[in-house]
Amino acid sequence: MSDRDAFERIMTSLYDAVLDDTQWPLTSTLIDEACGLTGNTLLVGEGPMDDIQAHFVGVYYRGQRRTDLEREYTEVYYPIDEMVPRLRQQSNGRLVQISNLYTTEELKTSRTYNEILLRAKYQNGLAVRMAADGAYKSWGRWILADPMGSADRSSTQIKMIARLVPHIRQFFRLRQALVRAQARAVTAATLLDNPRLGVVHLDRRGRIMAVNDHARGILRHGDALSDRDGELHARTPDDQRRLERLLAAALPTSDAVGLSGSMPLRRSSVLVPLVVHVKPVAVQQPHYGARFVAALVLIDEPERPHRIDPRLIAATLGLTPGESQVAAWLAEGRSVDEMAQATGHTRGAIYWHLKQIYQKLHISRQPDLVRLVLSVAELGC
Repeated sequence: MSDRDAFERIMTSLYDAVLDDTQWPLTSTLIDEACGLTGNTLLVGEGPMDDIQAHFVGVYYRGQRRTDLEREYTEVYYPIDEMVPRLRQQSNGRLVQISNLYTTEELKTSRTYNEILLRAKYQNGLAVRMAADGAYKSWGRWILADPMGSADRSSTQIKMIARLVPHIRQFFRLRQALVRAQARAVTAATLLDNPRLGVVHLDRRGRIMAVNDHARGILRHGDALSDRDGELHARTPDDQRRLERLLAAALPTSDAVGLSGSMPLRRSSVLVPLVVHVKPVAVQQPHYGARFVAALVLIDEPERPHRIDPRLIAATLGLTPGESQVAAWLAEGRSVDEMAQATGHTRGAIYWHLKQIYQKLHISRQPDLVRLVLSVAELGC
């Protein structure tokens, strides 16, 4: 298979995984094969730079998930991993050799490097830091395991890895936007029913085919984006030029693979910019002049997270008012520091509330609590 074919297969699979993360194992396998990797890992966390809590870790070896390694790393090694704070300081999207994130002495003494990274075959791996847009303080990293066998990476494999990095970052941005909108496994059609994201369907010519209620309100207001004769139009000339480039990349006129992208859109008001994500959709063959959705546009308003009623959480899960407020805020994406500031309590008090919640609900991880709270909130809508 040529490098171009391998890249296009990965892109197609990656865009499927954006809407349904159960497709990620296949994408991970294709990446391993094209880049000669033993495996690769995605880690997602949230919070300020000095207090990022791991929310999700997905360790895959040629598509096979290793939940045992995920659990061991999150519970035992993540809190003491010397690599974590150093990777946070790296430029967004910059590939770094994992061994370079440890000092010479730590390469000999670090428990993380000499225990789990050795067993998991990541000592000679690569890492890249990713950050999401807006005020949610979402942070992620993509970790590439050691090359297959004992051979070093070839120049072709290195080029493929470098080529994939911006698209993995874009996948991360899109998945974070969908998770915040409680849309974890959806189709382009069912996304139109989502009230928390603006959703626009475009045809192959970039003309608007459908919008949901949220997007319709944004376009009608015209503060950052509007519908001008059936096409999306940004408020400022600079943003319009960037939007046109974004749409052109997602809707190429040649047989090239369409590429996803994101950009902020400035508003005339003092509100923070909207964030617009554009994702190609596999277009069916033309059939008697029918129009098909060729690109999906998601309009995110970062400063307006979905609010969860703590009273509903308290009544459903049997938590105290203080515990239910912490659980609701966590599901909304607030950090421990933000909760402490809002309540006037210490960070330790917030963590104590979390410990009490875990004991009552018989869970042990923040992702499990967030999923539970969001499911309760969804039922109460």
